[in-house]
Amino acid sequence: MELAKDLNGSSLLAIDYDRAIEDISRQFKETVVRFRRRGAVVAVSGGVDSAVCCALAVRALGPQRVIALLLPERESSGDSERLAMQVVEMLGVPYERKDITGALEALGCYERRDAAIRSVVPEYDRGWRNKLVIAGGLSGQFNHFYLIAAGPGGQRVERRLGLKEYLEIVAATNFKQRTRKNVEYYHADRLNYVVVGTPNKLEYDQGFFVKNGDGAADIKPIAHLYKTQIYGLARHMGLPREIVESTPTSDTYSLPQEQEDFYFALPYAELDVALAYLDSGRTAAELAGALGIDELAAKRIYADIAAKRRTTRYLHEAPVLIKG
Repeated sequence: MELAKDLNGSSLLAIDYDRAIEDISRQFKETVVRFRRRGAVVAVSGGVDSAVCCALAVRALGPQRVIALLLPERESSGDSERLAMQVVEMLGVPYERKDITGALEALGCYERRDAAIRSVVPEYDRGWRNKLVIAGGLSGQFNHFYLIAAGPGGQRVERRLGLKEYLEIVAATNFKQRTRKNVEYYHADRLNYVVVGTPNKLEYDQGFFVKNGDGAADIKPIAHLYKTQIYGLARHMGLPREIVESTPTSDTYSLPQEQEDFYFALPYAELDVALAYLDSGRTAAELAGALGIDELAAKRIYADIAAKRRTTRYLHEAPVLIKG
């Protein structure tokens, strides 16, 4: 029995990988049958979460009842598609590739985002790249965001974003996730398949998803698993080494961006432990000991987790049915 371990080698994050695969595969198949569907659609991004979800779908249904979708756009990393193809080829699933750049251009994704960026960086133009970076939460302040823009001549500009500019950039960028989901549901409708959502527990708990974008799905097989556990599953299932050893990225902005830059503020292994300690009722002092930090820093981590839960609760809500 192979078990996941937290940073101190304790069993708080321990799972039996074989049992987890068996349980998820069984419930996956039962859900497909209950929904009266024939198979599953998985958008494979090149990251570990979608790779594990695709592998679990294959375990549950067989490779011929799973279709993988590769959905790049002009700002996607070239490595993402290359890694996604490794997963598709290893699992032997049919796949389709659809570049969504044209759809995003028609929707004004890039144009609207760039206009918002130019309101704080007037020189921003074609050839420039960008990303957002989070700050504040772990220093006891409110979370806020900075824009980092890099020009083709080596220029680098950093600006703190006001709420208006931040919301405009995010709203335009969210076209990417929502457009991909439209393609997923097209294939699900034509094949009578379910759409598989790929968020892990950190993303699901902390609201790191787009409502009716990557948050939309018929089944979410790994939303109860910590990122550490998912990497362990990927190793256990023999998925490509590059994916198993990769660093989580958002692959949404044109500059390279790790998830901790944009949203989580801690490396996933540390945040896994923090979330597990908080949910199991362990004190900030106990978390401080586990992470090798002082108690004040641990209290701020707990506060940041709670703040994200509050501010993203809306994303988890189903439509409200008004009663007459």
